[in-house]
Amino acid sequence: MIHKILVAYDGSDAARTAFDFGLELANKYESELHVLSVARPPDFGTEVETEAIIEQSRHHCAQVLHPLKSRAGGRATKFEIAVGHPAEQIVLYAENHGIDHIVVGHRGRSVFERWLVGSVARQVIAYARCVVTIVR
Repeated sequence: MIHKILVAYDGSDAARTAFDFGLELANKYESELHVLSVARPPDFGTEVETEAIIEQSRHHCAQVLHPLKSRAGGRATKFEIAVGHPAEQIVLYAENHGIDHIVVGHRGRSVFERWLVGSVARQVIAYARCVVTIVR
């Protein structure tokens, strides 16, 4: 049985489709729905105002999540923002909150881009200890 579903959400078209799928799944199984957006810290040197960039990224995530609150209707839904690498934060959140099922959107990158930079969805599949659905 599915009790807790986690949808990874970044505001992209793929993430919107994943949210719709996760919401439908939550309604079908009467599950608790969690929606996680991840603010990524800068990858470059420490001379940059890292805290300001992280705060700006957190603000962006909050704006991206806001429209979903009304779409969730009366469904018990938790909206969270984490800071860090997306795949790592998704897996950690799932482990820390007893998530049974993770839903992630798929990005339509070329084979070369996927090889070069990897994919959040691929990393979540590799490390998650629960079922993962990739929505195209």
